[in-house]
Amino acid sequence: MGKNSNKNWSFFICLALTFATVAVFYQVRNFKFINFDDPVYVTENPNIQAGLTLNAVKWAFTTGYANFWHPLTWLSLMLDWQMFGSNPAGFHLTNLLIHIVNTLLLFLVLKQMTNALWQSAFVAALFALHPLHIEAVAWVAERKEVLSTFFWILAMWAYLRYVKQPNVFRYLLTMLIFALGLMAKPMLVTLPFVFLLLDYWPLERIRQLNWKVSSRLILEKIPFVVLAAVFSVVAFFVQQTGGAVSQFSELGLKFRIYNAFISYVKYIEKMIWPSGLSIFYPHPGYNVSISYALMSAFLLLVITILIVRFAKNHRYLVTGWFWYLGTLLPVIGLIQVGRHAMADRYTYITLTGLFIIIAWGVWELFAKFRYKKIVLTQLALLTILAMSICTWFQTYHWRNSLAIFQHALDVNPDNYIAHGYMTSPLLEQGRIDEAIWHNSQALRIKPDYIDALNGMGVALHEAGRVDEAVVYYKKAIAIDPHTPEANANLGFVLASKGKFNEAIEHYEIAMKTMDTPRVHRNYAQALFNLGRFEQAITEYRKALLTMPNDPNIINELGYVLARNEKFDEAITLYNQALRISPDRIDIHLNLGTALTSSGKFEDAVKEYDKILSIQPQNAVAHNDFGVVLYRQGKIDDAIAQFRQAVQINPDYIDAKNNLNAVLAEKQKSQSTENIKK
Repeated sequence: MGKNSNKNWSFFICLALTFATVAVFYQVRNFKFINFDDPVYVTENPNIQAGLTLNAVKWAFTTGYANFWHPLTWLSLMLDWQMFGSNPAGFHLTNLLIHIVNTLLLFLVLKQMTNALWQSAFVAALFALHPLHIEAVAWVAERKEVLSTFFWILAMWAYLRYVKQPNVFRYLLTMLIFALGLMAKPMLVTLPFVFLLLDYWPLERIRQLNWKVSSRLILEKIPFVVLAAVFSVVAFFVQQTGGAVSQFSELGLKFRIYNAFISYVKYIEKMIWPSGLSIFYPHPGYNVSISYALMSAFLLLVITILIVRFAKNHRYLVTGWFWYLGTLLPVIGLIQVGRHAMADRYTYITLTGLFIIIAWGVWELFAKFRYKKIVLTQLALLTILAMSICTWFQTYHWRNSLAIFQHALDVNPDNYIAHGYMTSPLLEQGRIDEAIWHNSQALRIKPDYIDALNGMGVALHEAGRVDEAVVYYKKAIAIDPHTPEANANLGFVLASKGKFNEAIEHYEIAMKTMDTPRVHRNYAQALFNLGRFEQAITEYRKALLTMPNDPNIINELGYVLARNEKFDEAITLYNQALRISPDRIDIHLNLGTALTSSGKFEDAVKEYDKILSIQPQNAVAHNDFGVVLYRQGKIDDAIAQFRQAVQINPDYIDAKNNLNAVLAEKQKSQSTENIKK
């Protein structure tokens, strides 16, 4: 095939890959954020919602929030918020765009490395459209996956350029891209090992097992290994500090090894037949099947022996197989992070090794077949079509929280995590009894599951069964005294009972790891009720950083400022809230009171006229209007407003007292005048 023809085909292949990927995944533009990790990464993260500010950038590079140090991931999400605000469509489309770029880069880099156009195209198609890669694309919180893979493939391109023309600049450029990838997700720690595999095939810098050549190439990778080691230590420290790393005392090493062998085989099974996919696969813990683990280990050993046996004439087998084994190693569960046994997202870059074996292996298998091109073309198109259909339908499950966790339960009814995460979407729809049932199922399967204990408390609280809710919150706190959600929710219950000092203790525990507007607002309310106005103002302002257009928070902050006699600030905030919710009578009333207190009587009169035009029978508005009129010296008009308030609500004590006081004052004034006459 000529060079020009090759370029033309490359262009059309890129177009086809882009079109196919968009056709399958474009539906994500209509998807919502989900309630698993998305709140931590975006919807309840004030640092992300601050946009690309200097403080936010500083936070991105210094935080271990969400048990990761990945500043570039945080920066990319900040940029999305800057551009799209709270609209999930923008975040989803950014993930899709990066995935498309990754697909095209993978195709072009493989083609340059191997000069095999169609095998490279097929690997890229499998990468773009395989159902196991849905999670990385359709889940906003997995921005780190697609972004880090972008730097992974870009580093492969830079390494290829260095190999073709070695010099210091190209070497340092490769290291820089590698470092950037590590700052998106530490998954790239195995990339130096992949570079060695690429040296073996397809770059063939290692033509035979020559110690001198091999040692030189290994030494060439040492700076990369050192960099990877540093980032590995940082990642482990951050995850251990955040409590994400299970201690060996919690789950013995041998059980982790058993699960690792099983997971290696299951990923291959799901690659071949992608059924039963789930957002979460619960770890079996001590119930892991030892026989299944031993059979899996034996199968992996047999495959490895066969790969080595045929390596001499089929070098791509070594690169593909050890790419798969090696790149999965950091996430295979030997160091257990989280409660999952495996995760689809971990295959995003790792399956590329197996895809290489399939693409080159099938090509070789049909090498001497007379109708090779026709058969391979049809097989490739059928495979891509089948994958596309499967991926399109599977992607649709990611449209919202309820759908994705219901699908997880369809796959595995005993998925306690899925039962627990059904709580909030069901409560949003008012389906309280169903939320209670799902949490009961989660606790049946795992009685010490803190999220379900908290979720049960929330559901019971919504049902009005507050005392029962408190029992579940306390059970969760007994297991982990620092659990943020249960402490925040228990604080809310205590505050509702007037126990503000106790509530504050629980809010302060929650806020050590839970920086959400809801907690700041509830904490501020408790502080206000204890007369700690300045602290309350600070907490309300923190809540507004995340929810700048929430009329409730704006109104409450204005009220605290007014009580602290900061009337001008309060008036500004009330007007801001009314621009968002112009018909909120409570905010109009607060504004009227602040205007009266600051001596702006004419403006206050206009405000009460406005209120009474909306609600003529509002007794509070009539009473407060009477106060303004009285302070203007319009005694008869004030009396008329007070009488109207009492007529509407005969039990309105303030209106009665105001009416009696003004009538008494008027009578006294008239008596004084009569004496003078």
